[in-house]
Amino acid sequence: MILIIDMTWKNDSLAFDEFVLPIVSVVKPLEKCAIKHFLEVNPQLLSECSKIILSGTALKDHATLRQVDKFSWVKTFDNPILGICAGIQTIASVFGESLTPCLQIGMEEIATQKANPLFKGHFKAYALHNFSVEAPTNFEVLARSAKCIEALKHKQKNIYGVLFNPEVRNQTILENFVQSS
Repeated sequence: MILIIDMTWKNDSLAFDEFVLPIVSVVKPLEKCAIKHFLEVNPQLLSECSKIILSGTALKDHATLRQVDKFSWVKTFDNPILGICAGIQTIASVFGESLTPCLQIGMEEIATQKANPLFKGHFKAYALHNFSVEAPTNFEVLARSAKCIEALKHKQKNIYGVLFNPEVRNQTILENFVQSS
């Protein structure tokens, strides 16, 4: 089962429809999935997951960045994780990485920097974020835009992150994550 984690500021927020349901619409036809708010995640639930996807949030929603301690499980989870937007910002923060201001709203040209199983080449993606990760030490940079780092992979673990929102325009990235081993 794939766990999709709602990263919005509160359970059942209006942002759920914008940031979580589009991910579910891509994942559900491919594999069984469950949806939980980040405050509902517990060890029993984590033990049942083959993969985890952390959703994005609205521009002014920084609830997860103020509660990074709720994500300490990321360091010990052994299966693949994909963080989208706020998801990768939160994951990076868990590993002690610094965030840097990088406001992007709309379509961005993304350039792949390193081969990976999620995407390749140059492509346009929809971005909606305030921060990027600054010069990571625990992660490899997979892609950049003209303004900031757009995708990462943890150096030792199967943890990926994209700053842009693949559920909006690049659903094949989600499909590739679900179908990768």
